[in-house]
Amino acid sequence: MSLNLIKLCVGVDSVQELATWQKGRLRELKKKKRPLVLMHVTRQTPKRAEELLDGGSLYWVVKGQIAVRQRLLALKPVVRQGVPCCGLVYDPQMIATVRRHRDPFQGWRYLDPKDAPPDARDLKGLNLPEALKIELAELGLL
Repeated sequence: MSLNLIKLCVGVDSVQELATWQKGRLRELKKKKRPLVLMHVTRQTPKRAEELLDGGSLYWVVKGQIAVRQRLLALKPVVRQGVPCCGLVYDPQMIATVRRHRDPFQGWRYLDPKDAPPDARDLKGLNLPEALKIELAELGLL
């Protein structure tokens, strides 16, 4: 059975801003002729790697709400300034979730699939401002 991770997206005000940042990172890697891999480096290595890589996702908390997820592809050992870390490699495709409030926490946490918010309905043609999406989600309307 798969397992997920949840992580605060610090310094980002919207899902659109996160997507723009990630696209810029991929352009930067392409320019440097490096592998096009999105990776978040964290100090702690998940002990339940097999479950995470069996269809798990990285859920991003943006401005206090779980808002989007990206499928986890790999966990890679990384060394930063002589300290062993873990690289969470994830799929560039972002999948919007039904927004759900999440209190702040440090690092990442495991997120059981039964506790993960479902993927959002397809709202084609509705290009709503981020603040309105948050308000509608808090009211249970989105």
